[in-house]
Amino acid sequence: MNVRVVTNDNEFNDALKVRRLVFIDEQQVPEEEEIDQYEQECTHVVMYDDNKQPIAAGRLRNVDGSGKMERICVLSSHRNLGLGKHVMDHLEMLAKEKGYKKLKLNAQTHAEGFYSKLGYQTISDIFMDAGIPHVTMVKEV
Repeated sequence: MNVRVVTNDNEFNDALKVRRLVFIDEQQVPEEEEIDQYEQECTHVVMYDDNKQPIAAGRLRNVDGSGKMERICVLSSHRNLGLGKHVMDHLEMLAKEKGYKKLKLNAQTHAEGFYSKLGYQTISDIFMDAGIPHVTMVKEV
């Protein structure tokens, strides 16, 4: 399994494939909310399995001088194997390379514990995004 920075259209489409399966098909997020106006300004990552099939994805975006982790997802068939942590570790490494001192994300509430274990702290009340409860979390790096 390897996480790589998206550098071409095929890898970008692979990342979108994972996001579509997780967010649009599984969680019923409308496509127009999932695929947004920030796609081109983000740094995307995609993880492949040993058969070179995309199984996880995420992206990093500059928001007010902080690195915002977004669209972190792992296919349901590959969850609970520690792959989300690998995606986050890779995104955090990229964020440090870009000079970000603060990272933030909007976590679905069911994933709040996962991000807490990675050092993120909740700084908001629960809010709805795409019909799913979320909280904002931050981490200093």
